[in-house]
Amino acid sequence: MNITQHLQRNALHAPDCESTIFGDRVRNWGETRERVARLAGALRSLGIASDDSVAILSLNSDRYLEYLFAVPWADAVVNPVNIRWSPGEIAYSLLDSHTRVLFVDDAFAPLLPALRAQVPELRTVVHCGDGPTPEGALDYERLIAEHPPVEDARRSGDAVAGLFYTGGTTGHPKGVMLSHANLIVSALAGAAGDLLERDGRTLHAAPMFHLADLFTVLTRNVLGGTHVIVPSFDPAGVAAAIEKHQVTDTLLVPTMIQMLIDAPGADARDLGSLNRMIYGASPISDALLSRAAAALPGVRFIQAYGMTELAPLVTYLLPAEHADPVLRRSAGRAGPHVEVRIVDPDDHDVAPGVVGEVVVRGGNVMLGYANLPAETAEALRGGWMHTGDGGYLDERGYLFLVDRIKDMIVSGGENVYSAEVENALATHPAVAQCAVIGVPDQELGERVHAVVVLFPGAAVTHDELRAHVKALVAGYKAPRSSEFVEAMPVSGAGKILKRELRAKYWPATGRSIG
Repeated sequence: MNITQHLQRNALHAPDCESTIFGDRVRNWGETRERVARLAGALRSLGIASDDSVAILSLNSDRYLEYLFAVPWADAVVNPVNIRWSPGEIAYSLLDSHTRVLFVDDAFAPLLPALRAQVPELRTVVHCGDGPTPEGALDYERLIAEHPPVEDARRSGDAVAGLFYTGGTTGHPKGVMLSHANLIVSALAGAAGDLLERDGRTLHAAPMFHLADLFTVLTRNVLGGTHVIVPSFDPAGVAAAIEKHQVTDTLLVPTMIQMLIDAPGADARDLGSLNRMIYGASPISDALLSRAAAALPGVRFIQAYGMTELAPLVTYLLPAEHADPVLRRSAGRAGPHVEVRIVDPDDHDVAPGVVGEVVVRGGNVMLGYANLPAETAEALRGGWMHTGDGGYLDERGYLFLVDRIKDMIVSGGENVYSAEVENALATHPAVAQCAVIGVPDQELGERVHAVVVLFPGAAVTHDELRAHVKALVAGYKAPRSSEFVEAMPVSGAGKILKRELRAKYWPATGRSIG
């Protein structure tokens, strides 16, 4: 199995079918295959050899997709860079991966002087934007035009397909090594689960550096059809793209879903072509899911749970299962490609309904962390990927996530899972977004603290929020303090960064809980 396999298949079976739509630029599968083969030839002419790392720092585009396939076509390793990182974090990932060639677009070209100064191994920059080519960089389109196509190396199986760096806000990012088999196993599971429409049109609005979007890229290739790509998530742009290009499916994180349905004029767009929406990467509240279902009545919602180390798919909750109010609080059941267990700190199985750590085994489990053997051994001990997520399985195998293990709040000796409190808070009509963290408390050790974004024009007090939550969950779980903010800090993938919310509370104590 290799990630160029289905590109080859689509070019053979449907060469004239549209493969990518990016703005006014439309290409078919035959053209895409030819361009990928030529770009791979250019990489080889630049000295890229087997196992070399080739990075990209770019917003979403059709050229980003071509890069994802040209690099393995040339027998090398992709390294999609997190676009939200600082220059120092980017430089660290390039140094750690020994990256020699970097693709960069117009948005990130201004970072080149700093990156060149910090990464002496970076010998070649390819400009993949539409503006003027920066000094010292090579032009993407000229490379394709001037180099003949080369044969696909058909790098496959357990060979490393990509380095996907995670983290970066505490310590150094870790490079997750995923093989071709890891990625294709997840894509085949997505296809088998009917997560995307066969021969449909998938909108890529989530960042393409993220494994969640790469999963939809590869699953769409397996099923055939077309990739519709926008540079980044923008509610108006996403709605316009769905309407104009008759998009059938997409993947959005909950914050994006909220922005889409709350955007001014959103109800004026015809989004009737949209058939499936995968959501994941962070918890979604019942309140938001209900509002999204009402705003997008023709859409079948699918929850997917996973992580970078698992390439990324683990479980999914299908549209029909969303009708059950209990099940829709779950993350679904294990896909056909994985086993899921819940274990205690000694790695012993716990009973159904008992909270423990989620561990996973299957063909999607990473090869390991690059240059970090001890961390790899710890994460993969016993042959199972230890996710760091807390949850439980019910008697039918549905997975209910309660928190990151490190995010659990121990308040007065009681365990409080932030996701449960957030779900209760989100049902208040004034609350647009919320996050619950533990902060230092002399009496309780930690107290439950809510960080809240209100809807425009809404007003609510801490006491009103606390009373609202106490009506829904046990009193000890209700926030004992609250703060109201204009916006949440979010990662490039749209996750709320709780580490940043905690930062002002924990540094002086010398303690941090994640």
